[in-house]
Amino acid sequence: MKKIFLNVDGMKCGMCEAHINDIVRKTAKIKKVKSSHKKNETIIIMENDDNIDSIIEAIKSLGYNCSLNRIEEK
Repeated sequence: MKKIFLNVDGMKCGMCEAHINDIVRKTAKIKKVKSSHKKNETIIIMENDDNIDSIIEAIKSLGYNCSLNRIEEK
């Protein structure tokens, strides 16, 4: 399992968090996703990090700035 931390700039509220979470779920097979507009962060738990570039591009397509912070083994 991988715990992936993304920096996501541009989230302003809970609806922004929900939009990010929805696009992540649609883009890759994940176990869990949680976004925080206060921390400018999205945390994803998934089996591997193969689709991380696709996830980042999907988030960017919504108009947010997104970059990989770090990946941890869970």
